[in-house]
Amino acid sequence: PVIKYLKQVTGKDINFYMPTSRVSVIEGMMNKFVDIAVHGPYSYVIGNEKDKNIEVFATYSKAPGIVAEEGPGYKCVLITKKGSKFTSLESLKGTTLALVDPASTSGTLIPRISFTRVIKMPLETYFKKTVFSGGHDLSTMAVLDGKVDAAFVATHRLDEVINRGMAKKDQFNFLWYSEFIPGDPFCYRLSLCPDLRKKIEDAFLNLHTMPGADKFLANVKAVKMVKMTTKDYDIIRELKKAEDEILKLAVASVKYAG
Repeated sequence: PVIKYLKQVTGKDINFYMPTSRVSVIEGMMNKFVDIAVHGPYSYVIGNEKDKNIEVFATYSKAPGIVAEEGPGYKCVLITKKGSKFTSLESLKGTTLALVDPASTSGTLIPRISFTRVIKMPLETYFKKTVFSGGHDLSTMAVLDGKVDAAFVATHRLDEVINRGMAKKDQFNFLWYSEFIPGDPFCYRLSLCPDLRKKIEDAFLNLHTMPGADKFLANVKAVKMVKMTTKDYDIIRELKKAEDEILKLAVASVKYAG
């Protein structure tokens, strides 16, 4: 219904592509191959730094879920398998951790910045091994299957796995929650003409009033879409800045040691 409605509102043909990674979405917009895209909060900030033409205009306002809270955002949660010996942060020292992907907000950025403030050391020091799973669902199932001892996932992504019948909430321990993170940003290129951008924005913000859209919104566990601006993602910029400083210090330390 979204693609159909966009065609009606804009009068344009809409081609849909499923990306292979968040980085490919950024590159697609920078190369003007993609006009409208959904990013992660972190990948949006990265893309917006590289190209100011990439701009947010909306996000989902989520319905309350099994783990996720209601509103235009979510949290990062650290999970372990129920019944395992990993029932506290202390018990996770020297274990195997799954992150999602280098450009993931809740799957990498939040753990590396917010969580390390809790444990007061880098993840690679606290955990014996860290791996990238490639997806929140893959991280969740890796914990459930015993392939990793713990994982950081987004609350709404965990809900998706549970709703698909792949897991149950009571199969996990929830050892840590992050602060509230603004939702996945829907973005367009500012190089599109203002009139077209307004039509795109109106189409998404009024989607909940369109016949058939209720099924789509229910499928993504949302009530409607709400307007967002680039300032709503300043919290992610602050976290990224902190991560960049850590990386600079690490590089400087290596150079000094060399």
